[in-house]
Amino acid sequence: MMIAGTHLRRRDIFYLGLTARHYIPRLPDYNTSVNVHDHKLKRPELASAKSKKLWDGLENLKERTQGSLIPSTLKHMEEDAEFKLTASNLKKLGQKKLTREEKKNRQRALDRIGIPNFLSFWRAEKKKQGIEDKEKWLRRTAVEILQLNIGLYCNQACNHCHVESSPKRSEMMDRDTADRCLHILQNSPAVHTLDITGGAPELCSNFRHLVTEARKMKPELKIIDRCNLTVLLEPGQEDLVTFLTEHKVHIAASLPCYSAKNVNLQRGSGVFDKSIQALRLLNSAGYGKEGTNLELDLVYNPLGAFLPPAQEDLKVKYEEELWEMFGIRFSKLFTITNMPIKRFADFLYRRGELEGYMELLVRNYNLNAMETVMCRNILNVGWNGQLYDCDFNQQLDMPLIQTRRSLEEGDKQSDTPSRRPPTVWDLETVDDLNGSVIVVDNHCFGCTAGMGSSCQGTVV
Repeated sequence: MMIAGTHLRRRDIFYLGLTARHYIPRLPDYNTSVNVHDHKLKRPELASAKSKKLWDGLENLKERTQGSLIPSTLKHMEEDAEFKLTASNLKKLGQKKLTREEKKNRQRALDRIGIPNFLSFWRAEKKKQGIEDKEKWLRRTAVEILQLNIGLYCNQACNHCHVESSPKRSEMMDRDTADRCLHILQNSPAVHTLDITGGAPELCSNFRHLVTEARKMKPELKIIDRCNLTVLLEPGQEDLVTFLTEHKVHIAASLPCYSAKNVNLQRGSGVFDKSIQALRLLNSAGYGKEGTNLELDLVYNPLGAFLPPAQEDLKVKYEEELWEMFGIRFSKLFTITNMPIKRFADFLYRRGELEGYMELLVRNYNLNAMETVMCRNILNVGWNGQLYDCDFNQQLDMPLIQTRRSLEEGDKQSDTPSRRPPTVWDLETVDDLNGSVIVVDNHCFGCTAGMGSSCQGTVV
């Protein structure tokens, strides 16, 4: 039974447990069509842009996808006006100053539409809904997911990338830091998932070491590889599919559309063909097929400044298109809202769309999402071992706050920022972080719009 004025069914309503009535969010823009191949994005200076090669079927696909994607990516970065402007600004101002400017631009956009900071907005929404809750801070529950960003090196340079990865990045996690992460994992029985991301994590020197040792340590552990698909076809990675299969690694693969035009526009020329070939290789190895215990999930993010379609509805559309056109099977589909940070923030700001996008996120704020946002049960570790509440905070240089319990205050918890960013060397077990305060800022509206957004898709 549908509830008037919402996109929620009765069985989908999340009861907050803090009030005597249900909270039903108003989400006026959570209505994006699942026909994502029809989504259009105007490319700057279209008159001088070269036409893209259209998908021409499965014939000779293997031959067309031979060789590395890196030369093509580097050429694109050297020729693309937006990449060149970003590189110029980075050289001129430095990463920290650019990040501060980006934050100021988001807050100015919110100021112009009369929206306070994220925490104040959350408290006001609870009060507006009659929810009696004296908690002023968003706090972590129990850490169940250990997420490692093991490096920023990548064979692609996607327009939406929140970590600004590319073949020009060299940051990678070293062996000592990787082993310390494994030490924490061993001491943290509550952690059921090791989530390895990047960059292209598979191209980082300690990826296979982490997977191999984690699997030995915890045979039932869920190990996720956040894969861009094209990495499977890079020279030197010919045995990667076999390695992933043997270690029962769960693949979460980026595929923002089932059409070549949209994928190549967002992720680079030639990416679609290589992605399809990689998916076929994974299917051949048993991934995405029932009974194999080899999970192959796809990840969708919008092409532009709009919310993703309903996750389950879009999954049906992907299943139809990928099976009928390419004979591809997959397990689940996750929809992720584009976060207004880094390359996507630059994309919006240069087009004069940042204010409109921030207003869209606020207009579709979902209070229910605050109970299950990913930062509440995740610990994110950067390539250098520093600790964060999420991968987005990592890229914005917003480290985790270490907390302590004051015995004199009884059950009250006082939160004391550390003098320096905490690292894996300051931690023995993730249990030490239970109940700690989560660092939030204006970009967090991205995770609470619509049905919420996380690395595991929607949260409501």
